[in-house]
Amino acid sequence: MTDTEDHIREFARVKPTLGSPEMGRFISALRRLQNITVSTDPDAVLWNDSAALLEDMCERLEAHKAPAGVAPAGRAANLPGNGHPLMPPWQVVTSGPDEVTMRGHFGRFHVGGNDAVHGGVIPLFYDWHFGMVVSAAGRPDSRTAYLHVDYRRVTPIEVPLEARAWIDSVEGRKLFVRAAMTDADGNVLSEANGLMIKLLAHQP
Repeated sequence: MTDTEDHIREFARVKPTLGSPEMGRFISALRRLQNITVSTDPDAVLWNDSAALLEDMCERLEAHKAPAGVAPAGRAANLPGNGHPLMPPWQVVTSGPDEVTMRGHFGRFHVGGNDAVHGGVIPLFYDWHFGMVVSAAGRPDSRTAYLHVDYRRVTPIEVPLEARAWIDSVEGRKLFVRAAMTDADGNVLSEANGLMIKLLAHQP
């Protein structure tokens, strides 16, 4: 094993964990709130009353702040989106050293228009998916050098979808990855390719 491989193994900073049932309930409610926020039009009183409730919740939660790598959001492998509200509610169904398959759906929160998933959400998803491939390959702490997406069809919301990402080739610190997202009928909705580069010890 080279010195580079040694230090990369040693400074892997993001460790997966399990989210509690209580956290899962909270994240589920938060995702519901995200969808409701972009699909309702209440009066001013209800906007203000709802804001007051959220502000109270924020104050209560802020008393329990945890540093990066300790807070479970984004690391809870057993929760949709790894328990992170930025990520769509997808989960890994198969994972190996060469490829990772995920299943899930997009909601109203992800709409760009006409019940189609926003074009910018798709690269976000693939970037996250590629990160799963990096971890499954035993190459943690990498950064995206580039990511290219080809949109083949409109991506719908509230329907089951599947995405498969795999290693295309490896060149030292460079990991070239590819992916495709399909609907329940096997139609390809989008395809992606990208380059993930292992960090050096001094790189953030």
